[in-house]
Amino acid sequence: MTAGGHRSERIAEEIRNEVSLMLAGELKDPRLALPLTVTEVRVAPGMRAVRVFIQLEGDDAERADALAGLKAASGYVRHELVERLQLRRAPDVLFIDDQSEQYGHRIDELLRKTHRPEKS
Repeated sequence: MTAGGHRSERIAEEIRNEVSLMLAGELKDPRLALPLTVTEVRVAPGMRAVRVFIQLEGDDAERADALAGLKAASGYVRHELVERLQLRRAPDVLFIDDQSEQYGHRIDELLRKTHRPEKS
């Protein structure tokens, strides 16, 4: 991998840590009261955009509210990332609901059903 690739990985990890800290206590939006976890951060080439994958707990309405709260807080998060990480360019911060764990559980459930012997 190139040196630029390692740099973007390091920056992505730092962004993940900082966003996790912000979600843990700095963001006071009541929509963000449900349990959320930063699962992954992907940095676009040129640091123009950062995709933050968030695992949200709760029903669909609560998750939609939490995503709206995260979208509302993206400007603050963007500003804080520039300050804390001393970035030259302020990347657009996009929060994405990470449903990969639910998807994996669903696949496991379907596989278990196919491997069960049929009772006659």
